[in-house]
Amino acid sequence: QMQLGESGGGLVRAGDSLRLSCAASGRSLRDYAVAWFRQARDQDREFVAGISRLSDDTRYADFVKDRFTISKTNDGKTVYLQMNSLKPEDTATYYCAVRRTAFFANVEVASAPYHYWGQGTQVTVSP
Repeated sequence: QMQLGESGGGLVRAGDSLRLSCAASGRSLRDYAVAWFRQARDQDREFVAGISRLSDDTRYADFVKDRFTISKTNDGKTVYLQMNSLKPEDTATYYCAVRRTAFFANVEVASAPYHYWGQGTQVTVSP
């Protein structure tokens, strides 16, 4: 079983930056594909960004391209989501998600392929 924890959320103003972190307790994420999803109030959970097992492929939702960057540390201990030029519409709870095993190396934009989920970290962007 893998327990994920997110951190780095907060209340910021439009145009500010935040860096979210995702870590697995006692484990490395080096061998897993990892993604960030978000869910705003009264809306469905949506894909934000993902990084493949080997970190050779990253994917982004259109609404965050050129603003957000996902990365994984070499030791795999942490996956980051660097968020720049934040907008009020980025307000949501952000979740880290990991695919079940290292066999599933690719990023998927649907939520179903991800087996492990964190509790989420709240990001609020004021105008």
